[in-house]
Amino acid sequence: MSVASTNFEPHKMIVAEHIQQLKKAINHKKNANPKGVIGFVPTMGALHNGHLQLIEKASQESDIVIVSIFVNPTQFNDPEDLKKYPRTISADIEKLEKSNCDILFLPHEKEVYPDGINSYKIDFSGLDKVMEGKYRDDHFVGVAMVVERLFDIVQPNKAFFGLKDFQQVAIIKHLVRVRQIDVEIVPVNIVRSPEGLALSSRNQLLSKEQKEDALIIYNTLLFGKSLAKEYDNTADILRHMKAYFDKGSLKLEYMEIVDPNTLKPLQSLEPGAHCCIAAYCGEVRLIDNMQIR
Repeated sequence: MSVASTNFEPHKMIVAEHIQQLKKAINHKKNANPKGVIGFVPTMGALHNGHLQLIEKASQESDIVIVSIFVNPTQFNDPEDLKKYPRTISADIEKLEKSNCDILFLPHEKEVYPDGINSYKIDFSGLDKVMEGKYRDDHFVGVAMVVERLFDIVQPNKAFFGLKDFQQVAIIKHLVRVRQIDVEIVPVNIVRSPEGLALSSRNQLLSKEQKEDALIIYNTLLFGKSLAKEYDNTADILRHMKAYFDKGSLKLEYMEIVDPNTLKPLQSLEPGAHCCIAAYCGEVRLIDNMQIR
């Protein structure tokens, strides 16, 4: 059953499943404010407070806030991961209706990729070869493909992305520069649980005990930040951090201290140095990062 809105009611979120519906909704909103700034928050759904913070930031800096929900198949290198990705559209719509979202774009795959999923090429200047890129083949090609497509459809003035996906933000900034897309990328700080766990849609797949176990990631990052006051050599910091991490039950995939712009590993700390971690809590893959200097 379609959830798209057919009548535009004042102050009510519009739901558009098709591009033409979206364009009509944007025009409707722009009638009241022709020069209004369009803010865009692309998501894959399973919304949490981190997403809502992005929407709040967008509402502060924009006149029209558009949120998309689309589980993009091109950025999953593991078909099982795509299959297991949480889909909670009814709950998502309820949350968005209580937020400052003006338009929800809820496209089907054929709407985003009308000619099917074709090859896509872009030179990331090495940003895609480190960290996530080592373990998720073509992940960022899929991310860039869908983001460029959504930018083309929505035509936003500003787009808002969470810094939990630190490498993804760098990739999207690069995409905008290379493709000369006229949109401002606005990074938004990580939102955490009261205990410190970085909020993620994948957290819904964790048990209460696993969420407690997963705090080792955050605590390891805090430990690294404290070590950065004593050490400059990143090898020393990482050695101590990994020993600390190993006290927990998670399986580490990578832990890197990188330049915030190039994402290349640092041998000695520099201002803005970020530590990025990916680890498995059971079958669930989690990522987090923190500026340690």
